[in-house]
Amino acid sequence: MLNDKKTLLLILQLAAIAGLLFIHVNAGSLGTFSIILYIVLFGITAVLFITRLRFISDLQLIDTELKRVAGGNLRRRLLAKDDRLFNDIIFSINELIEQLEKVQINAAQSEAARKRLLSNISHDIRTPLTSIIGYIDALKDGVASSEQEKQEYLHILSKKSSGLKQLIDEIFNMAKLDANEIPLNIESFDFAELVRETLIAFLPELKKHHIELHAQIPDQQCLIMADRLSLVRVIENLVRNGVHYGKKGKVLGIELTETEREYQLLIWDQGPGIPESDIEHVFERMYRRDRSRKLDEGSGLGLAIAKSLVEKNHGSIWAESIPWEKTTFGFSLPKQKHLHSFKK
Repeated sequence: MLNDKKTLLLILQLAAIAGLLFIHVNAGSLGTFSIILYIVLFGITAVLFITRLRFISDLQLIDTELKRVAGGNLRRRLLAKDDRLFNDIIFSINELIEQLEKVQINAAQSEAARKRLLSNISHDIRTPLTSIIGYIDALKDGVASSEQEKQEYLHILSKKSSGLKQLIDEIFNMAKLDANEIPLNIESFDFAELVRETLIAFLPELKKHHIELHAQIPDQQCLIMADRLSLVRVIENLVRNGVHYGKKGKVLGIELTETEREYQLLIWDQGPGIPESDIEHVFERMYRRDRSRKLDEGSGLGLAIAKSLVEKNHGSIWAESIPWEKTTFGFSLPKQKHLHSFKK
């Protein structure tokens, strides 16, 4: 406290007033007006001194709390005082602490997600790789006694190798999306025609699984400004997801609708659906509704990639599910004439 210059000046001021008072008393020249003046000076100086002491005390308290915050205790908050200026400073400090707490929470969640992702990737690569090595060793050791059995082993090897390559490709694509290294060729085209062209490639697979296609795609043009290749990838991922999980329902629906400002593509099935507790996680990386599902049935990155690509095209994506009744994955894109409002 004695190191504070303003406090020392106030002490000296009190001493000077006391000295002057002593001189006037000894000289016998102290009148009523002088007494009142000295009382006022003493009062003002005393109030300033007490105010200064409170100010120093408040600063020390803030310093103590900020040191605790710097030490990692981000749940601390400073209490408001009677001084409006102090309160403005305290509110600003509390807001900064709150932002730091959010950053810390997000960092912890990101780190946990990163570890979980690495763990899932490690598991999903190691499992098929171990199986591939096992089948290769079996072929080398002559375990397969007949040509038919050898062909079965080779078929399994081919399937698992393809699944492993798909996973690696998806991881690579996800990394490129995160690094913003996938260039988008924005052009004007007919969204309805793109949907029809993409669906044609799935007709043999739908026939193979005896899945009935319910398609409602308008005949008129649905013009959008977007990257054609990335939207093909989105539609393929969502249709592939619907075929895999909804094939037991024997129906796949494709509906292209429009609102005043956007087009919506809905892809639905009547399969077992998604539990309500999982619906908010379906677009997370490596998420699988059935955690026991084999790698060759999907990488777990398809929906995450679809979400990223839709958002890069100024759209939004969502999922809704009523098990065994209707599970819908939909995404929307702005109409060509409304795209400018998303770029502002």
